[in-house]
Amino acid sequence: MKKNKKIFYGVGIVWLAVWLGGCSKKPIVIDKTPYETKECSKALAMGLEFEEEKKIDKLMVYKSKRRLYAYRDGKEIYEFRISLGKNGDKGHKIKQGDLRTPEGNYTIARKKCDPRLYRSLMISYPNEKDKAIAKIRGLNPGGYITIHGQPKWNANGDGDSYTLARDWTEGCMALSNRAADVLWSGVTNGTAIEIYQ
Repeated sequence: MKKNKKIFYGVGIVWLAVWLGGCSKKPIVIDKTPYETKECSKALAMGLEFEEEKKIDKLMVYKSKRRLYAYRDGKEIYEFRISLGKNGDKGHKIKQGDLRTPEGNYTIARKKCDPRLYRSLMISYPNEKDKAIAKIRGLNPGGYITIHGQPKWNANGDGDSYTLARDWTEGCMALSNRAADVLWSGVTNGTAIEIYQ
């Protein structure tokens, strides 16, 4: 009797899934393929990712406002909405896995063509001070903190209103892919970034 009930419920669930799937106007497809990095890597190797006329010489992040500002010659030229990690605005990053975003003065260490997250700018965290404090506390300071674009499922930006209204990174600063393109073409390695609460 129990076996027949399980079969009955199983058939019911399958029928419901087919019926609901048939009611939608188009099938739901989740594209889990990574970003194509071949062209991005080629442009990086050839130095084509930077355009002098679009140069940005300083970035400033205000975590509590969820904003990143870009400057040229002391003038603000861009303002972008950002997302952080779950604990992104709960103080300075202390250790690996704390989901916090660092605070302080850093630089853009390098550009990275990322297969999961659109165009990443790695920052120079941890610096020597961060490493020294972590060592005293017996902690691993973590690393690999970046400014990056959106995950593959939001490559076209249709989900920006969802992702940019939430904190979902592991401590990085996420922005729209359009904003990532602006930074990508205007920032060079060594560009200053100041991160505040």
